[in-house]
Amino acid sequence: MSLIVQKYGGTSVGSAERIKNVARRVAKWRSRGYQMIVVASAMAGETNRLIALANEVQSQPDPRELDVIISTGEQVTIALLSMALIEAGLKARSYTAMQVRIVTDSAHTRARIVSIDEDRIRADLEAGYVVVVAGFQGVDEKGNITTLGRGGSDTTGVALAAALKAEECQIYTDVDGVYTTDPRIVPEARRLSTVTFEEMLEMASLGSRVLQIRSVEFAGKYKVRLRVLSSFEEESEGTLITFEEDENMEQAIISGIAFNRDEAKVTILGVPDRPGIAYQILGPIGDASIDVDMIVQNVGHDGMTDFSFTVHRNDYQKTLKLLEPIVKHIQASGIVSGDRIAKVSVVGVGMRSHAGIASTMFRTLAEEGINIEMISTSEIKISVVIDEKYMELAVRVLHRAFALDQPA
Repeated sequence: MSLIVQKYGGTSVGSAERIKNVARRVAKWRSRGYQMIVVASAMAGETNRLIALANEVQSQPDPRELDVIISTGEQVTIALLSMALIEAGLKARSYTAMQVRIVTDSAHTRARIVSIDEDRIRADLEAGYVVVVAGFQGVDEKGNITTLGRGGSDTTGVALAAALKAEECQIYTDVDGVYTTDPRIVPEARRLSTVTFEEMLEMASLGSRVLQIRSVEFAGKYKVRLRVLSSFEEESEGTLITFEEDENMEQAIISGIAFNRDEAKVTILGVPDRPGIAYQILGPIGDASIDVDMIVQNVGHDGMTDFSFTVHRNDYQKTLKLLEPIVKHIQASGIVSGDRIAKVSVVGVGMRSHAGIASTMFRTLAEEGINIEMISTSEIKISVVIDEKYMELAVRVLHRAFALDQPA
């Protein structure tokens, strides 16, 4: 009997009626003869409520205790969903991550899965139960509750699908698939029937909020067949995220336009152009667990250069504070910075075999008077940093320039 893993996000289980709707959907799949594992998130808004409550009690909540608090949201959902499944006539059991031993490292609020004890789940599946598992959470080797970070329920679903060799992992959310860009900005955006793991990984890392990036990495590593679907539509094929060599992919040069407005840019002026200077600047930034995204160092002139990089906007002020002693130590001229920038990217595996993508992108932005501040490339993407006020315009004109509004 084939196994399907389904994951339902917070909006999908946001009320008792929506939980009942999920139960009806699961019952349909069960009636087709599939074994079922269902991973559930906390009800929409619940995790934010719990974090706010913790912040009222402690100015900087202890990470271990914060994990104990925010993991309770999923526990409520899985119990309610199991009740709804039983009410619908199915055998169902709910489990926290501690009960099925989803073992993680000890990095509270951002833990990574190390192993899964699948014996208990397999026994229940063989006995005809729908197994309902709390997403987003784990337990470390010492028995401490951990959480996987925002969007971690996606990773739980993919990890269970990998461990139990599921036929498919279906991620149910409030959108019916992966689009060429955000339809709220470009109403003509199209849903993609298929997209490669490479493209999805780039889109997730560049700001697409459809899937958590770690879940895509996990799926790619363990060859998990992944599909994005809407929990609010009865019948939809969604978007299949798969391996280019295994599927008949849409032959588009560019698959989508991704964007991220949560960026800040820092430029250190008059940096001595000598070996090791980049490490002297970025080493302390990395030690403070701040992720650096794009990096540009100008060509040296008279022994000096300018060094620019971007960080998440939430880390902007912290980064500036860390740089103050560094700038003095390396005897740089000063800092110029701003947190009103955005990153816009074109993504597509077709870029490997087609020339002229960069020139089309740059010409399109120039025609609209949009200045490019930074550029970054990989085999299948080109990203630019621009003024935030031009972000939506840039997305619209690039979507049109690469004919993404046309039927595939």
